[in-house]
Order: sequence, then C-alpha cells, then structure tokens
Amino acid sequence: MSDVSTEVPAGSPKPTIFFDGVSNRRRQVTLALGDALEIAEDGEAPVRWAYADIRRADGPAGVLRLACTSASSLARLEIRDAALAADVTARCLHLDEQQTTRRGTAKIVGWSVAAAVSIVCVVLFGVPLAADRLAPLVPKPVERRIGDAAEVQMKTIFGRSVCEDPAGKAAFTKLVNRLRDAAGLDDTMTAGVLPTSVPNAFALPGGKVFVLKGLLDKAESPDELAGILAHELGHLKHHDNMRGLIYNGGTSFLIGLLFGDVTGSSAVIFASRSLVEASYSREAETGADTFAIEIMHALGRSPKPAAELMFRITGKEGGSGLTTILASHPLTEDRLARMTKEDRPASGPPLLTDKEWQALKGICGGGKI
Repeated sequence: MSDVSTEVPAGSPKPTIFFDGVSNRRRQVTLALGDALEIAEDGEAPVRWAYADIRRADGPAGVLRLACTSASSLARLEIRDAALAADVTARCLHLDEQQTTRRGTAKIVGWSVAAAVSIVCVVLFGVPLAADRLAPLVPKPVERRIGDAAEVQMKTIFGRSVCEDPAGKAAFTKLVNRLRDAAGLDDTMTAGVLPTSVPNAFALPGGKVFVLKGLLDKAESPDELAGILAHELGHLKHHDNMRGLIYNGGTSFLIGLLFGDVTGSSAVIFASRSLVEASYSREAETGADTFAIEIMHALGRSPKPAAELMFRITGKEGGSGLTTILASHPLTEDRLARMTKEDRPASGPPLLTDKEWQALKGICGGGKI
C-alpha cells in the first residue's frame, strides 16, 4: 500500500466531522490516508486510527460513519464525501467485522436473561399487584363510561333491546334487589335480560349485569338463576372487570416487549399471554364463586342449584394438560363439587313465588329468539 497521503480540506462542500468520544463538540477535520488514517483538526495533534481497527457504525444514508476498536467507544468519524468514503473503505479490510469478545457476548447474554427474568417477574407478580391496588381507585364515572362502551358492543352481539315484559321485569327487579342488598352494592347497579339463545350472564364495569335469555330458559328455579347472578355481583364487588383491564393491558405490553413484535412471534405472544391471563381469570372466578356462596347463605338459600345449572349447560369439562391449563374458569365439575359441600337446607323464604318465577321466564315474550 502506498504511503502517499490523500486529504480533503476542511472547507470542502461535504466536510468530514469527528467526535472524539470525550466531549460532545463537533469537530470539522481533514483526513490523511497513509499507513494509518490520520484525523487532523487545525491547531490540534492528529488522531491516528489503524485501518485494522476501524469498524462501520450505523449512520444516515449518504454518510459513512466509522468507529475504532482502539479508540473511545463513543468516538465517531462521519465522512460525507463519496470519493473519500470509497477510498477509506478500500483500506479498511475489517470494516464490517463484529468484534464482540467472549466476555462481551457473555455480558450481552447475561443482561438479556436478566431483562427477560425481570419482565416475567413483573408479569407474574408486579402487574397483578398493581391491578389489585389500582382497580378500586378508578373513579366511578370513568368505570361507567367503560361499561357504557362495552354495553353497546354486547347489545350489538346479543340484541339491542332489553326484554321489557312488565310482570317479568318486576320479578327480575325483585330478585336482583334482594341479591344486591345482600351483596352490599348501591342502587347504581343495574341488570337486564337480553334476547338471545346463548346461555350465559356477564358483568360489565360500572355496575351493569346482563342475563342472556338462553340461561333463563335453562334455569329451573329462582335459586339456580340467583346463584349465577350472585356470582356476577361478586365480579362487581371485587372490581374484577377493571382489574382484568389493567392486568391484561400490562401483560400484553410486557410480553410483547419480551418476545418482540416480529414475524412468527404472534403465536408465542398469544400463547404466553393466554397462560398468565387464564391463571388470573381463574382466581377471579373462584373469588366470585366464594362471594356467590356467601350471598346465597346470607339469604338462607343453597348455592348448589347454581352449580347444577352450570353443569347442565356445559357438561363434564374434565381434562388434563394444556386444556386445563388454559381454562379461564374452574372446571364445572369442580365447582359443582365445591358448592355441593356448601349445600344447606333452606332457612330463608323463597326468592320468588311460583307466579313471579313464571313471569320472569316470560320476560322476553312468548316468541322464539
């Protein structure tokens, strides 16, 4: 290689810029290409970079940004002149080699593992704790607005109008009020029946509970329906909806951060999130079952009929392995066994008369939905 130096003057339309890695001062320099790359600034001693130590650094289009393994790790040289950049590149035979040492690799792996473990710990312990603490603090107007938005979506799916047969509505209101008073909820809590054949019930943020007509059709007694409603009131009492929103949002963000949103990662993220969210949901469902048992006992009624209704709808769910792990609810047969243990002879008055129960069964009218 020739020792004749090539220079680009500092006044070039495309000046070369140097950062020494010690200060943030932007230096306009000239380069001399001899047996090493010399970086010179007026009035300063030149800085020499051996060609073998020069590596390419990330930079904007049209700029050759260089670093040097034997210089400060923050030092950068930016060459904007294409001809000079090509000349320098030709001399730097190791320009695109990565010089990560074993020690450096171990450090990177170590920090990566530590970061992953930290995120997992936050998902498993930190986010649930934050959700438990924050959910009761959400202002009621905010919770109601969230519930209103969810109600619009639910009614779009299950029927826009609530069943309004006067006699059935009166019976339903009587049943809900007895459960609400026993649960210690205020009168801002509302409930309704939606005209769909799906057998289910759900609670929304802001004190809203909906029973779907399919569940009412399958119920054979007021106690069966009352136990399901008491379960949903348990979700309201424990702020499970808001806890779930906070938990699921935080979990989704952190698991996405852990695995990265790259091609092929979506299945991993979904599976991981499903595992942790299912566990959290089972906890909430078990707590709501406990609440329903307590409410039914407080009314002098048995919680067992509600579990019998659930079992009649779902049948035996027992399984092993992944199916059980991903179940968001406790198995129906386990719930039936638990509530059977809590079965007691009725010590309180019937929740509805036979006439009221028949009226409630017809709250959506006589036609098929």
